[in-house]
Amino acid sequence: MALDTTRDMALSRKAMKAELLDAETELRLAYAWRDDRCEKSLHRLITAYMRLAISMASKFKRYGAPMNDLIQEAGLGLMKAADKFDPDRGVRFSTYAVWWIKASIQDYVMRNWSMVRTGSTSSQKSLFFNMRRVQARLERESAAAGEVLDRHQLRQMISTEIGVPLHDVEMMEGRLSGSDYSLNATQSTEDEGREWIDALEDDSAQAAETVEHEHDTEQLRAWLLQAMNDLNERERFIVRERKLRDAPRTLESLGQELSLSKERVRQLEAAAFGKMRKSLENQSREVLNFLT
Repeated sequence: MALDTTRDMALSRKAMKAELLDAETELRLAYAWRDDRCEKSLHRLITAYMRLAISMASKFKRYGAPMNDLIQEAGLGLMKAADKFDPDRGVRFSTYAVWWIKASIQDYVMRNWSMVRTGSTSSQKSLFFNMRRVQARLERESAAAGEVLDRHQLRQMISTEIGVPLHDVEMMEGRLSGSDYSLNATQSTEDEGREWIDALEDDSAQAAETVEHEHDTEQLRAWLLQAMNDLNERERFIVRERKLRDAPRTLESLGQELSLSKERVRQLEAAAFGKMRKSLENQSREVLNFLT
């Protein structure tokens, strides 16, 4: 932590010593980078406005991110601004760079604020960085007017004030209301306390369900084997080749092997399935009679 603080201070001092660019010099450097890809001009432009990036990064320290990381993200935003800046528009580079620096820092803060993805849409960004401030102001104003706002009224006012849907306000309120907790944390202060992960429902099949499934599968297999045994050899061959192979054979290929027409093979197949269906119905009926 001490090393990070020292590094931040050194970088800030270096940025403060950088030259201040007048509008003419700034424009010349921007043209040199855009038209000739002059890296020296880009470096000079970035170095001159690094103090702006550091100043904006310092405003986001309250979100708990390391200052060094915030400065790095601000620097990335500054470089993106330099790469996309069009000097022909007649706007100062510092004015243009502010948006890119802020956007880069905000994206970083939202990505790292929680293990749960907070979101990156414009409405979610507006809520994340403004909701608490707007909420505090609305509560102060209502208290000064002698009014008491319930949670629903307050959410509706925040939605109107920031210009976002009400359901986005409700969602962001829930995400900002608590911190991340490890599932391996204990539920009590006792050494042998149960971990939170132990309270999650197990979605895997229970022992009774597994046994029941295996029993039903084995019973079905036995019924199918019995139904197959009720067929003659040719019918078993047709059923096996048509339904039990990974690549089922065609009626035409079976007809050529058995010296039968394709239509005759289809008739034998249908007759075999009819016998199997009747066998399975008789077996299931016997089981039902036994159980009742």
